[in-house]
Parts: sequence; C-alpha cells; structure tokens
Amino acid sequence: MPRKLTASLSSAVETLGTGGGTQVAGARKGRATRKPAAEAEAIQTAKKAPSPAQQAMLKLGLRRDIDLALHLPLRYEDETRITLLKNAREGDTVQIEATVTQCEVQLRPRRMLKVTVDDGSAACVLTFFSFYPSQQKTMAVGARLRIRGEVKGGFWGRQMMHPSFRVAGGELPTALTPVYPATASLPQAYLRRAIVTALQRADLSETLPPGEQPPVAQFYSQNGLQPFYDLSNALTFLHHPTPDVALTTLEDHSHPAWQRLKAEELLAQQLSQYEAKRERARLRAPVLKPLPGSADLTQQFLDQLPFGLTGAQQCVVGEICADMARQIPMHRLLQGDVGSGKTVVAALAAVACIEAGWQCALMAPTEILAEQHFGKLVGWLEPILAPLGKKVAWLAGAQKKKERAEMLSLVESGEAALVVGTHAVIQEQVQFKNLALAVIDEQHRFGVAQRLALRQKLAATGMEPHLLMMSATPIPRTLAMSYYADLDVSTIDELPPGRTPIVTKLISDSRKDEVIARIGAQVASGRQVYWVCPLIEESEALDLSNATATHENLSEMLPGVMVGLLHSRMPTAEKKAVMELFSAGIMGVLVSTTVIEVGVDVPNASLMVIEHSERFGLSQLHQLRGRVGRGAAASACVLLYSVNDNGRLSETGKERLRAMAETNDGFEIARRDLEIRGPGEFLGARQSGAPMLRFADLEQDVLLLDWARELAPRMLEQHPTLATRHVSRWLGGKAEYLKA
Repeated sequence: MPRKLTASLSSAVETLGTGGGTQVAGARKGRATRKPAAEAEAIQTAKKAPSPAQQAMLKLGLRRDIDLALHLPLRYEDETRITLLKNAREGDTVQIEATVTQCEVQLRPRRMLKVTVDDGSAACVLTFFSFYPSQQKTMAVGARLRIRGEVKGGFWGRQMMHPSFRVAGGELPTALTPVYPATASLPQAYLRRAIVTALQRADLSETLPPGEQPPVAQFYSQNGLQPFYDLSNALTFLHHPTPDVALTTLEDHSHPAWQRLKAEELLAQQLSQYEAKRERARLRAPVLKPLPGSADLTQQFLDQLPFGLTGAQQCVVGEICADMARQIPMHRLLQGDVGSGKTVVAALAAVACIEAGWQCALMAPTEILAEQHFGKLVGWLEPILAPLGKKVAWLAGAQKKKERAEMLSLVESGEAALVVGTHAVIQEQVQFKNLALAVIDEQHRFGVAQRLALRQKLAATGMEPHLLMMSATPIPRTLAMSYYADLDVSTIDELPPGRTPIVTKLISDSRKDEVIARIGAQVASGRQVYWVCPLIEESEALDLSNATATHENLSEMLPGVMVGLLHSRMPTAEKKAVMELFSAGIMGVLVSTTVIEVGVDVPNASLMVIEHSERFGLSQLHQLRGRVGRGAAASACVLLYSVNDNGRLSETGKERLRAMAETNDGFEIARRDLEIRGPGEFLGARQSGAPMLRFADLEQDVLLLDWARELAPRMLEQHPTLATRHVSRWLGGKAEYLKA
C-alpha cells in the first residue's frame, strides 16, 4: 500500500481507536523507540498496514477529509423516538423498547433464533437466521433492548426479521441516523465516526465569490423560506438532519441543502472544463492553409464524388477548416445521426490537411470499422493523391510483419499522407513525419490515454495536432453543456437525400418462426438480412440466445441460404472474409454480435433483427437499426423481446422499445436515453477522464447548470485562487484528465 495513501487515511481515522486520537499514536511511537531495532521496525510496518475498513475506504475513494465529508447518506433511520408496538402498523419501520420474555434456538424447518419481546403494549417475535452466541447472550430473558426493524403481521402475531438491536439505555439521538454507501468490510458505525471526525477537520470555508449565490439559494433567501445554506451548513445538515425535515425532500434531493451541493458540484465541473479549454488555447498547432501554387485538392475531391454535400455538411466543413487555419489546436466534436455523412466530412478535413503539406491520421475502435473507412477513403483520395506521389496507409494489429514494416516506412517518410487504422496507429513504433490532424471515430470508445498518445505524435516539434472526434450518438444539449463544455461541437442535422425510412416492429420472441419466414422471403427477393445477438457463447449467468447457436438454427431453417457468423473473437482473416461475402451480396444472412454496430455499410441489406432487444441500450439499438435503410429498398428493423417468468417486460425495457418504435430521430433517441440511463452511455471511455456527477441531475438541474456555466469563466478570470480551491475540493486530481 503506498505510504501517502496510508498517511492520508490515517488522518481521517486516527481518533477512531479505543484510546482516542493522536496522543495514543504518539505514546505508541515513544514506546516503540525503546524496543530492539527489529521489533521497532516490525511495529512500524504493522502500523503502516491499513485495516480492512481502511482498505475499503480507499476503494470507495475516501482518501481526504473532504472526500468523507462529501460521502453522503443513501437514506436515514429515525432513531429519535420510541414507538409503542400497539401503535405500529404493518410495514412500518419503527424503534421500540421492550423486555425479552422468551429466547430459544429452533432447529425446524431450519436453524434460527426466536426471541419474544414485550413493550407493555403488545408482544413481538424477533427472528434471526444467522446469529452469534454473543448476540444470543445479549438477548437473554429479562434483558431490556432497544430494537429497530420492520413490523410484519402474521398468523402468530407481530414479527420482525433480523432487526437491529442493542441494550436499552442512554439518551435518544436528536438527529436522523445516516446510512451510508459502504461495503461488507466497512461497518456503518466505523464510517459514521470517520465522517464526524472529517467534518470537524475538513476545510469547508467558502469558495464562491462574494455575492454569488446559486439561483435556488437566492429564491429561498429572498422569500424567507429557509436560511441560506453555505457548504458547511449544508453538509452538516445532510449528514445529521433534524427529525422534523420532510424525508421526501432529502430523498428527491430538492431540499435547499441538496441544491447547494448540486450547484457547487456543477460549478466545479464547469470550472475544470473551462480551465482545460483555456490551457489548450495556450498550446500551438500547425496552421493548415493550402501551400502556394498547390493544386486545388479540395475541388478535385468534390468533383469526383458521386454525390453532392448537404447544406449541413458544407457548414461543418467550413467550421473545421476555419479551426485548422488557426495556430490554436482544434478540439472539435463532430456529431451526426446514423448515415448523416460524417465520413465524407472527415475526408474533406484530411484533404485540407494534406493540401497544406502535412499528414493526417484516422483511428477507429474496431478493425471492421477501420477497414470500412480505409476502403472508402482509398477510393475517394487515391485518384487525387497518386499524381502527388502520396498514398493512404493501413495499420492494424493483425497485419503481417512485412506489410506492417512497409506501412511504417511510408508513414515515417511522409509518403503516406493519410494513415487509417485501429489502436495500432498510436503505438510507439509508428513515427509520423509531420502529423497535423488526428481524426478519432466513435470517440466514446477510446480512453483518455489513447487520445493523449495520438496527440503526442507531434510533441518533438513543440506543437500538437488538431483533433477531430466523431460520434454517431448525438449528444443531448444538457450533456454538451456539461461533460463536453471543453469541446467545440459541430452537428450534421440533415440526412442526405435518398435515405429510405426504416419501419420498426416490436415482436415477442414467441413469434420467432414468423420472423424467420419473413427472412426467407426477403432473401428470395434478392435482399440481405442482419440478425444481431447479445452473446457469442452460452452463458450460465444470462439466459440469452447466442450467436453461435442462432447461426446453426438459421442455417437449418433456411436451406439454400448462405448464413454467415461474425463476432469479435474470430480471427481477423475470418472476419474479413465473412464481411466480403456479405458486402458482395453472396451471403444472404449475417448473424452477428454488436461488432456490426458502427461503420458497416451494405446498401442491399433491408432487414435488421435484434434478439433480446430489451437488454440493449437505446443508443446502441439506434446504431444497429442504422445498418439498414442505406439503399432504395424499403427497410425494417424487428426488435425481438422476451418477457420474464411473470410474463412481463421491465419498465426500462418498455421505455426503450417504445422510444425505438415512436421515432427515428437520433437526437430524440439520445435525449430519452439520457433520461433512462444517465450520461454513461454517451461518455463511454471518456468516463475515466470526465468526473461523473454524483449529486446533480442534468435533466432536473438545468437552472443550476446555466448558473454554473455563466459563473465559471468569470470566476476563472476574476477569482482564480477561489476557482483552484473549488476544483481541488470537488475533483481532486480528476480534473487533469479533462485536458485530453
């Protein structure tokens, strides 16, 4: 265990020992110095080793006093009052004081401890299926106990199952008892003591600029409904609320104390995002403008395209080229719905880079997607690059040694003007001559370290490349305002003409045979079909159909039809061969896992079947649906769903499938997905860099988010010391990741 982590934890728990605090620790140290050297060293080693509870705290991220102070209760227990059993209704969780009248261990139908207690108004039976001899001794006949649990009725009268209990006596607490998120090795009592100590020690002084108040706090103070809550008051209240508070306001986070915390959290996030953006503005990147006397590659590229650009594509190309013509590194997110034409925009950005005499790299998360891009870009770019002696290079992990060496040589010499590939593009042995633009497709699939590695490819020159990140999952407005506030966002909000509307059907998997019959009819008419499964092989944990078994089943039920199988564990050569057969129209049905979620473009495919669709994320379903409808034929997406043993579909499953049936609009899908699943679906691997909001809700707290967005740049400019303290308090070292 690193010494600094142990040391920081020791400050939070040093007063939790039986002897109390620093004096005990000091006394032990003094005694240790008088023992032989070996024994003293053993004692010091034992002192350094964290206890299981300390290790659990570290795993929960509770390293600093402020971390403990911000570790808020999941719920509360009311131990401030004693309820008579005769007044307790069935289902109530109450605290009683009662005397044990009977205590016995029963062996049938299983071993359990039965304890009968009476509080003078009624009797109650306490049942324990697991217990220790010491607990049995505490509950001996005649003992007076303070017991808390849920009262249940029954044939034998009132009962409580596994209630908490202790010997009666002492004053009742004056505040609700907090119940914290914890683990099995971190007892609530230990955590409560640690948090009380941390609240006393943590620096909770004001970091908001003078006169600045969140809008909700302003409302409460102006209307005299509640006193204004500063951070110290808010935290003290939330850890130990008074019994008269409405529990609903604590549970739904609408209480003014909660509003204060949410406002501060959003402000910390905005400050970190704006600071990251300001730091990038101080960096330098190549200025990408056409070289004097160079051929107009952009016009040549547009002239040989078999289609024209939409107005939205032209607009975002203009934004990207304007960014790249500046010496400040571009950090732009290009978002657009499935099939909106992001690849051709990326190609135009690459052409602008090449026209200025520099190299461009395009990185995709899967080999299938990267190869799809490579095929398109070679067809578009080689006719205009060949006369200049330039090429498009391909880099992937499964390349043969000789081919890879050739590609690395092309990249290093600069002959490869565009490099397309997977994570292989950022490996150390890949040396660019002059990389100026990095394009990352499906950016949410990549982590912070991978983006940083790509940007470091130009570090020797003291500059870094422009960065264009692409996503086919549209970002909802509130998410763009918060987690993506450090990025400039370009949106392609217009689909190219000729895209066929996709009809979405919800069908129970009990009617699977009907769907297979429809597949036979589609293939017979010359069309192709995708069938997507969530697993590759059988899993005992999940009762889901798997791709391998489905492939065998469809092969039997569709005689004369070539049925292919595609999943991520297949060798690269096999995957490539399968995709070539499907793209060429030879294979009628492709059974696949979600490896075909992005990038696969087969215009002749007109039917998509997704098994166990209720288990997929909404944005993922939308991505999969976008694999069809790319040609002139009418296209459909069949969402096969299964129900539980009670014949029901989960509420979340219903919401997802309802949204898919009601709209094809990716932005509306994204908005609903944010409501259902939260921001994780959109952030993907960026989660490792962007601090996830613990308290604020992007849908409910837009007013607070607007306040934080407006205050953050002013605070950085006018109160930089307060801004630094505020970010450090809330984010610690996490803010550093945002620079990626």
